[in-house]
Parts: sequence; structure tokens; C-alpha cells
Amino acid sequence: MRNCRERISAIDKNCRLPYNGDTLSKSREFTIEGTEKLMEKNIEIPVRDLDAEGLFLVDIRGEEAFLRGGIPGANPISQEQIQENPEILPKDKKIVLYCAKGILTRPLAEELRSRGYDAWSLQGGYGQWLVEHFEQEERYQEIEKSIRKKFHKALFSRFARAINTYELVQDGDKIAVCISGGKDSMLMAKLFQELQRHRKLHFELVFLVMDPGYQELNRKVIEENARLLNIPVTIFETNIFDAVYEIEKSPCYLCARMRRGYLYSKAKELGCNKIALGHHYDDVIETILMGMLYGAQIQTMMPKLHSTNFEGMELIRPMYLIREEDIIRWRDYHDLHFLQCACRFTDTCTTCDPDGSAASKRLEIKHLIAQLKKTNPFLEGNIFKSVENVNLNTVIAYKQDGVRHHFLDHYDEE
Repeated sequence: MRNCRERISAIDKNCRLPYNGDTLSKSREFTIEGTEKLMEKNIEIPVRDLDAEGLFLVDIRGEEAFLRGGIPGANPISQEQIQENPEILPKDKKIVLYCAKGILTRPLAEELRSRGYDAWSLQGGYGQWLVEHFEQEERYQEIEKSIRKKFHKALFSRFARAINTYELVQDGDKIAVCISGGKDSMLMAKLFQELQRHRKLHFELVFLVMDPGYQELNRKVIEENARLLNIPVTIFETNIFDAVYEIEKSPCYLCARMRRGYLYSKAKELGCNKIALGHHYDDVIETILMGMLYGAQIQTMMPKLHSTNFEGMELIRPMYLIREEDIIRWRDYHDLHFLQCACRFTDTCTTCDPDGSAASKRLEIKHLIAQLKKTNPFLEGNIFKSVENVNLNTVIAYKQDGVRHHFLDHYDEE
């Protein structure tokens, strides 16, 4: 994260922007003035020109970002892969590179040009493409219909099952549905709207979006998606990004904690008694494994929690039983495009995760689960159920309400 912060500082403060390519360039540095000169060299291509024939479109944002959404037809090749082995790119095609906002791809395209490639940088990056590809006509009715029909079993049924199984919603609740701008929270909002139409429970909804200091383009993407999906969002502003900008240790974790605190506070101010977050089944099993492998602890992401700092408030996770692959199918079926991460580090780093953990570690766990699943198709369900079948008589020690209990404490009393 420190490298991310240094890069962003270089951009924000007109400092020198280091270019860390091992193969392409080991010592070359770019300044803001230099980047402006690259623009003068006509190294950028506008979004409208992506329709041209014969383009080789490259998404350099990394695997995690690409899986969350990208430009159709793009080839996911990271900046590191290009730097280490530029020969993977074709020299007989016009290469268009894109990152989140078009910052990193300008110097990379210039370096590739010096090596004989017809390389270009997409102006404004993926964010600009998103903004320009929002449709003006309303499609929310067909999207809502798909939740009732095509995706009913995979999405709404599991949503309703989680609410019933874990008793997440009661009559009289006023729920702040917290929308980050990603696919999970946007779908959660639509599922809540569908649940409300069934009228089996009587509750109120507030679709809450916190702006922690978004760049204008990122905020516009959230607003346009909300309009497209017919989600009446309530947006409030904070200065969280400014507050964590210079933090050296665990800024993502601190950012996540602060965001949740602000959401609780605003929700309570609006008369809500619950906030809903969009964590899904895959988040749960990945969290279990991450806790074991990196935290030396057995714990899970709970379906609901009482707030310790905001009296009378609860956190609920109604997407708890929904698989991420089904969310992606719904997203792609409707050709929807959402934000991955809108923080100020997005262009140079993909370490930000909704719970403040390192996305690289979570991606590593995703790969581990996928690999193990090849020999054990029941693996994911077994991980999920493992925290439902804990036998305290077979563990060395455990904590409850902050108190540590050891099996030796009462061993000789039997």
C-alpha cells in the first residue's frame, strides 16, 4: 500500500511518478509534465474509437479487477506481465491499453511504442468507458423481471432463505441498504425491492450511498447505475479518503472501519435500526479460510451482528447464501457494469477490499478453493458448514465475549 500511496502522491502533488518496469525500463521516471507531453504526442485514444476493427484491447488492472467487470472483448494482461514479457503483445495490431482512469497506461504505451508496438492509452480508462456507455432508456423492468423468473432460484430464493434462516428482517424494521457501487450491493438493493413487493413483511428501506471522497467520474458511475436500475439512492458525503490518505499501517482496514461507522451513524440519523451489507456466500467461505491461514483463528463472517458502538443498531448480510458466480451471471446477462473499487489508490493498486483485507490474499484464497474443488466438489459447502459444527470438546482453546477458555481449565474436574 505504501507504493500505491507514493504513486498517487506523485500524481496529486506534481511529484515524479516512478515507473517500475523490470524489462521495459528499470530506471525511467515520468513527471506530470512528461505525461502531459505524452498527451500532446497523441498517445491517447477516445472511447468512441474502440469500435474500430483490428484493435487488441488490453486490461492491465489485474485479475481481481477484471473478474469484477471490464470492457467486452478485452484481454486481461497485467502491467507486470507486460513489463516482464512484452512479446506477449502482437506487433501487427493496434494495441489499446486501459487501467482504471488512464493514468498508468500513458507511460506504458509510450514505452511500448519505443519498442516498435503500435500502442495507445484509452483516454480516461475504464471509468470513462463506463460513463459513456450508460444507456438513457430505462431497463429496470426487464432486470426486475429476470429476478422473478430466470434468476429466481439462484438469487431471490436464496436471498429469502437467508432472511428466514437467520431472522434478518422483522415487521417494523427500517433498513439502510448500503450501496458501495459494486455488483453485490446493487443486486442486494434490487432483491430488497422485490422482497418488499411480496408484502409478507412490513418494513421500510433507505438506499444509502456514502461518498467518502470519490472522484467525480466514480460518483457519476454510481449515480448512473442507480438510475438505470431504478434505485432511489440517498447520498451523503464524508472525508474518509482524506483522513486515511497518509496512514502508513493498514489504511484499507481503517477505511473500512470508518466507512462502517459513518454508515451506522447516518442510518441511525435517518431512523433506521439496521444496515444491510452485500457480502455473499463466497465472501463467507473465503473469510473462514483467510482467518485460519493468515490470522491463526477460526471465525466466520456472521449473518447478523449487534452494533457495539451504536445502541439499537444491527448489521445484516442478506446475500449470505448467494453464490458469486450467480451474481456475475445476472450482471453479464444484463450487460451491467459496476465499480470495482473507487478509492484513490484504484489506479495503482487493487488491495482495497470491502472488509479492509488485502484483495491479493483474497484472490489467492479464491484460487486455492478453485484448485481444491477439482478433487472435492463438496469443498465449498464443507467450509461453510465447518463453523456450524464446532465441537468445543475437541478444541484446545476458544474465546467467548473476550474471555479465553482453555481445555485444561476444567480437565481434571471430570
